Amino acid sequence: MVVCCWSAKGGAGTTVVATALALMLARDAPAGALLVDLAGDGPAVAGLIDDPSMLGVSDWLREGALVPADGLARLEIAVGRGVALLPRGQGPLAVERAHALAAVLATHPRPVVVDAGVINGESVAVVVAASAPDSLLVTRPCFLALRRAVVAPVRPSAVVLVVEEGRALTASDVEAVLGVPVRAQVMVTAQVARAVDAGVLVSRLPRSLERELRDAA
Repeated sequence: MVVCCWSAKGGAGTTVVATALALMLARDAPAGALLVDLAGDGPAVAGLIDDPSMLGVSDWLREGALVPADGLARLEIAVGRGVALLPRGQGPLAVERAHALAAVLATHPRPVVVDAGVINGESVAVVVAASAPDSLLVTRPCFLALRRAVVAPVRPSAVVLVVEEGRALTASDVEAVLGVPVRAQVMVTAQVARAVDAGVLVSRLPRSLERELRDAA
């Protein structure tokens, strides 16, 4: 099972949504879940200390066929509550090995949630998002974000809508523009912001966020 969360514009909340989904899936899976960070914000949102030497997906891709079969597993970091984080690593993500990464994730024994970040052009994130059985566009009901989503290189299977007060567009508008269903609506709240800022999202996942994402997990 692979769920890929991505956005067409920065600041949508993709990493928070992906982390929350991984926590929810880990709770129901005996072996837990794997959170794959292609955007680079996973460790910070998980409350880990920023470590420039942290190895991750970029290093696995760079080493190519020389990596042993369990190479990705060696890079995982336990972040709590059954979730293991596969960091992005340092340097560019080599697109030449993108399909190999997608294939490994597709056969992973645990539920996998990928935080692909903002996708555009030809990239590893695009390949992984396009191959994922469940491709979730995380977006705000914003004209600029929807305009970019319409021309994105990946078509989502559903939308997680991050709702803010004062926006003119509704879930129905988003569905009409993109032609896919809004599976979940997440409210922008101070409770979620505090959990992220304090680095306790993993240990104290807000119940409101869990409730709102139930249909997306």
